[in-house]
Amino acid sequence: MTRAAALEAVKEIYRELTTRPIERSCIHRTECCQFRLTGRTPFLTRGEALVAAEAARASGRKHLPPSTGGACPLLDQSSGRCRIYEGRPFGCRTHFCAAAGGPYARREVVDLIHRLEEIDRALGGTEAMALPIALERTLREKAL
Repeated sequence: MTRAAALEAVKEIYRELTTRPIERSCIHRTECCQFRLTGRTPFLTRGEALVAAEAARASGRKHLPPSTGGACPLLDQSSGRCRIYEGRPFGCRTHFCAAAGGPYARREVVDLIHRLEEIDRALGGTEAMALPIALERTLREKAL
């Protein structure tokens, strides 16, 4: 699978997720972006890291900024917004935030998870990695 095909396949999974009748209402409190506070960090497959890196590069990033206070390095501390919201990973889209409706039940999205894993294998990925590690490694690679 080419990188371009992987990017499109992951984006299609993200689009499909939005069509599912799962009630969510993110109010951008950014509590889920506080990894140290929540004790949870999203893990990215290889394909998700490619999409996130593409979005980071589009926002002018070549490297991740240092994380402050254990927050996601993609959280803009001044605005409280995600720097790559449209390209955010699956875990950020299906997060555990109680204010947004709590976590998605695995049965609601397991087919999409399996598709992300298939893309990961097709790209030679071996396992999902924590967001900061996966994204920094992917940003260091040659630009898409």
